[in-house]
Amino acid sequence: MKAVVYEAFSAPPRLQNVPDPTPVAHGVVVKVMATGVCRSDWHGWVGHDTDIQLPHVPGHELAGIIEAVGKDVTRWNIGDRVTVPFVAGCGACPECHSGNHQVCDHQFQPGFTHWGSFAQYVSIHKADINLVRLPETLDFATAASLGCRFVTSFRAIVDQGKVTAGQWVAVHGCGGVGLSAIMIANAVGANVVAIDISDDKLALAKAMGAVATVNATKVASVVEAVTEITHGGAHVSVDALGHPTTCFNSISNLRKRGKHIQVGLMLAENSTPAIPMSKVIAHELEILGSHGMQAHRYGAMMAMLQTGKLMPEKLIGKTISLEQSIEALMNMDKFDVTGVTVITEF
Repeated sequence: MKAVVYEAFSAPPRLQNVPDPTPVAHGVVVKVMATGVCRSDWHGWVGHDTDIQLPHVPGHELAGIIEAVGKDVTRWNIGDRVTVPFVAGCGACPECHSGNHQVCDHQFQPGFTHWGSFAQYVSIHKADINLVRLPETLDFATAASLGCRFVTSFRAIVDQGKVTAGQWVAVHGCGGVGLSAIMIANAVGANVVAIDISDDKLALAKAMGAVATVNATKVASVVEAVTEITHGGAHVSVDALGHPTTCFNSISNLRKRGKHIQVGLMLAENSTPAIPMSKVIAHELEILGSHGMQAHRYGAMMAMLQTGKLMPEKLIGKTISLEQSIEALMNMDKFDVTGVTVITEF
């Protein structure tokens, strides 16, 4: 099969022919029909993820058709249309038994712990636990765009933030994660303030449902601007970028007893950001993470897709080929792409 392979961290990946995967007994092989290009893939490529063993094939936001099935798989057949959470559970540890597969003690992550979906085929383990069936009405590019960004944002807003109608939600960073969070928060009835440094991205944020925007380069204080717009601070605030500045601002712009949700990855030199802990204590703020979403929680999100309350296809900025994904991956740190980039040609 054709696959994008890198043999050293930060070295240019190459399009190579590599052996086709075969399914393990409890797994399947999926023919990749679409896969997203995500900043998490960039973090892996530059060496921020210790799970990656070289040589490596990136890619974790995938949708496709089952090509082969392991002998112990009972719920899936060749030809089924599927996707998979970017964090897949083992099904046997205490976290999985409690229903929290997204923090499985022995998690499987295509594109990180194993070869991923920047390829024509990808192997998925523990298929009966982790695969999600795609409705026939959902195209593969849109399904892939759910990837880690949309589902992580859904869990952040709905399950972790428990956002309700009329609340103020601040979203810091209007890339794929942030735009997803804006759309989802708007769908559940919240008033969303979008913060970014790009007017183009803020315009897209407005189109996704933000009622107000803040360009961080054009105000003296992001925290003061958000506090004024929200009449005292956000009930829930999301750092969708993953940077010490956005993390600090997201916590600082909360009202008393508000919730900060960290979705953007904080790795390498950004892994220990400054936190306004005196405010966290005095205002009884909550700091939460969102790390993917379990396969069994996809039903609620899929129902909102099918009724048109959520339209992730609006987040797709462009579609590209597998060969073009190399340049897209290497440039993910430049933040010059609006919306989500999806590979659809293999």
